[in-house]
Amino acid sequence: GNMSFSCLEPQVVPVTFLSSSSFLALPGPSGQDEVFVSFQFRTWNKEGLLLSSKLHQSLGGFLLYLSDGRVKINLHKTGRVLSDIAAGAGLNNGQWHSVSLSIKRNRISVRVDNDVTSSAHAIIPLQIYSDVFYFGGCPSSGNISECNTSFGGFQGCMRLISIGNKAVDMISIQQNGFGNFSDLQIDLCGITDRCLPNYCEHGGECSQSWNSFHCNCANTGYKGATCHYPIYEQSCEAYKHRGNTSGFYNIDSDGSGPLGPFLVYCNMTDATWTIIQHNNTNLTRVKSANRENPHTVFFKYSASLDQLQATINLADHCEQELAYYCKKSRILDKSDGMPLSWWIGRTNETHTYWGGSFPAVQKCACGLEGSCIDSQHYCNCDADRDEWTNDTGFLSYKDHLPVTEIVITDTDRPNSEVAYKLGPLLCRGDRTFWNSASFNTETSYLHFPTFHGELSADVSFFFKTTASSGVFLENLGIQDFIRIELQSPSEVVFSFDVGNGPIEVIVQSRHSLNDNQWHYVKAERNVKEASLQIDQLPQRSHSAPPDGHIRLQLNSQLFVGGTASRQKGFLGCIRSLRLNGMALDLEERAKITPGVEPGCPGHCSSYGNLCHNGGKCREKYNGFSCDCTFSAYGGPFCKKGKHISAYFWTGTSVTYNFQEYYTLAKNSSSHASSFYADMTLTREAITFAFRTTRTPSLLLYVGSFYKEYLSVVLTRNGDLQIRYKLDSHEDPDVFSINFKSMADGQLQHVKINREEERLFVEVNQKERMKFILSSGTEFNAIKSLTLGKILENSDVDEETMKANSQGFVGCLSSVQFNHIAPLKAALHQSSSAPVIVKGRFTESNCGTLTGADSTSSETTHSFADHSGPIDEGKPLANAIRSDSAIIGGVIAVVIFILLCITAIAIRIYKKKGIYSKNEAKGSENEDSAESALKSELSMQNTANENQKEYFF
Repeated sequence: GNMSFSCLEPQVVPVTFLSSSSFLALPGPSGQDEVFVSFQFRTWNKEGLLLSSKLHQSLGGFLLYLSDGRVKINLHKTGRVLSDIAAGAGLNNGQWHSVSLSIKRNRISVRVDNDVTSSAHAIIPLQIYSDVFYFGGCPSSGNISECNTSFGGFQGCMRLISIGNKAVDMISIQQNGFGNFSDLQIDLCGITDRCLPNYCEHGGECSQSWNSFHCNCANTGYKGATCHYPIYEQSCEAYKHRGNTSGFYNIDSDGSGPLGPFLVYCNMTDATWTIIQHNNTNLTRVKSANRENPHTVFFKYSASLDQLQATINLADHCEQELAYYCKKSRILDKSDGMPLSWWIGRTNETHTYWGGSFPAVQKCACGLEGSCIDSQHYCNCDADRDEWTNDTGFLSYKDHLPVTEIVITDTDRPNSEVAYKLGPLLCRGDRTFWNSASFNTETSYLHFPTFHGELSADVSFFFKTTASSGVFLENLGIQDFIRIELQSPSEVVFSFDVGNGPIEVIVQSRHSLNDNQWHYVKAERNVKEASLQIDQLPQRSHSAPPDGHIRLQLNSQLFVGGTASRQKGFLGCIRSLRLNGMALDLEERAKITPGVEPGCPGHCSSYGNLCHNGGKCREKYNGFSCDCTFSAYGGPFCKKGKHISAYFWTGTSVTYNFQEYYTLAKNSSSHASSFYADMTLTREAITFAFRTTRTPSLLLYVGSFYKEYLSVVLTRNGDLQIRYKLDSHEDPDVFSINFKSMADGQLQHVKINREEERLFVEVNQKERMKFILSSGTEFNAIKSLTLGKILENSDVDEETMKANSQGFVGCLSSVQFNHIAPLKAALHQSSSAPVIVKGRFTESNCGTLTGADSTSSETTHSFADHSGPIDEGKPLANAIRSDSAIIGGVIAVVIFILLCITAIAIRIYKKKGIYSKNEAKGSENEDSAESALKSELSMQNTANENQKEYFF
């Protein structure tokens, strides 16, 4: 019959709604009491009006629209919403979706993508008679849309529009056959996928609208419009100089580079250590291994090998301890020169040198030092003796670290065994953080290879200067360029051009930036925006045009500290310059460049405020350090560190001498006055913490050569009393703080500050009081400070004398008198320190315990022995009670020692039996393996030295 071997597809004519003011008006079916409309759409926008129509006689209407990626229909009449239903989800994904709307009699129905589950129905109390349907938007009267909606018009594409089951011919509409439209593009879908290519970096999720895209940077470790800039510091050194203390931190060694952040432990001592753990920290014992069946162990770190390499390259020094114990097991086979044990590093190369030695030596530490147990061999283990020995030390050649694998082969002979333990990777410092250069002339500069940051570019550095202007860096292209400069003493400008015309981002500071202190600059430019931040000032940004040029194309050298024209050069210092996460070595380049010097002194002017509690900032070539000699605190910033605490017993006395007592003091008062004039105080700052149950007690006493003094005592009822005598001819001023008993065994914090006659007291950071002295304002010729009992004769008042008869029994912590830290001087400084200690005096952690833990956790003393005040009227009974306590304590100690000796002897005997039964085991858990090895080493040493006694 009459047929054709083809299938004519209907012609599909899409239409693009270019803006939120676009619309397409089509006439509805006349004289029908039902409505059926269907079409397909695609868009990136979450919101937009799809279809609207008015009711007959303009009494209301309906709106079919997108809201949060769902199709919703809103039916209203004279301002009253009659129905609001929704269907579908995630319809703004840029794909084609079909919508069919049916309104018949009093029933309304919406279906999305012909899916029954994505449909909605509602009963409406009126009938629809519509003359005109508006697709995508509504005509505007002036600036006001007739749709009167809170959301904008539709931006996207539509096709296959059908009204009353009759397809709409878009070509006829284009030729003005019927209908009306505005700002449409017919016969083309002009939608653009702005997430292809994906400009979101580091795993950021891209989402988009008609005009732009957005990057969700959550959980990526990065921030910014394209998830380009790291939110974590590059090293522990950088965290330290933000004032952070030891703890776990995420670091991002390559900054905005491709490597992600990872977790490390930062040990903030004077030298900052980065500690990276691996999965096998136990002591492992090995038997029955040979060359055919070697024992191989792999180490997996908490970071990838690339991340580890970046961290190691950044560090000044790295090391890893490898403890290697052996018994009748060799490291090197001397007969054929082949290694019997070896380790593999980061680059998958085999290494045969061991801890404490160097590459290409094939020796152990004892071989380098000439101290091996057999001088014919270069490792202790190669002596092949039937007893435990070791070749233990630190591996410190950075290019080979970390250890990723250990192979052992010589443990298959009788009584042959190896035990090893690999420590964490330890890295110290950050060689880029203090890398700096000083620019001494305006015509001097450093030059580096062209900066490549076509789509994303970030620059960060520190600077300090006294000049009012100067260019920090510049890189030029044929037309494009990038430049950062100090334009005025309080203004930094980041300027660039990627082909859309020059752009400037400016940050202005309220304070001058040419104050010779370090200031931080961070500039970033990507396809979405450019930003600039100075120190902690608010960041300034400039958005890029949506469809402009996006690539930064440079071809000249990068100039640092000046420009190609040698004008507007920078005078001052630049430090820690990083471009797209890569650090530039300013010091190396400065060594060979006239007018530029490597390094830059004067770090304390900027970082000195990090030294707390009386610590002094000391300059170093690379950075600074805090000298905590005269602080009651330790640590890198004299801030956290250890709270230095001590337990005082009956009769304990700690005296800090401000000056030695010279015979001149016995001469005339005028002579003495001139000699001690420099020790006259008009103000004191005193802080300390204490814990006791004894009253009365003398907490602190400061004496003078002129019988003037300050005493801080606890009275019989537990009140804190401060007694100032600044006039030897008058009675002391007495100030009592009696809001509660402070002899309750809890840790009490006290601050005392005097400024001439004004005295300020703070207790436990809550109670604050102010007093006025009447006995004077000058504390003349101070001699010494005493904690505990005053042992020398002192002319003090009766209450101070009563408190001194008991001295102080309890805990004193973090004592500081102006810049003097007497507890720290007594416990941690050399014998030359001007401190005299009498009686029993023990360092303790009592100053860091909570009240609840004070008795259970205290290792030096229990406050339960002193539950109340002592009756001074019965000295004999007290002495008998004290003697009984001492005798009982001695008996308890003797019994405890005997029990310990018995228990340890039994433990050694049992362990010897256990290890003889477990010879076949290759490795054991950390506690048992390590204790067993130590036990065997101990017994071996005992046998070798024929010891007859154990010392505990």
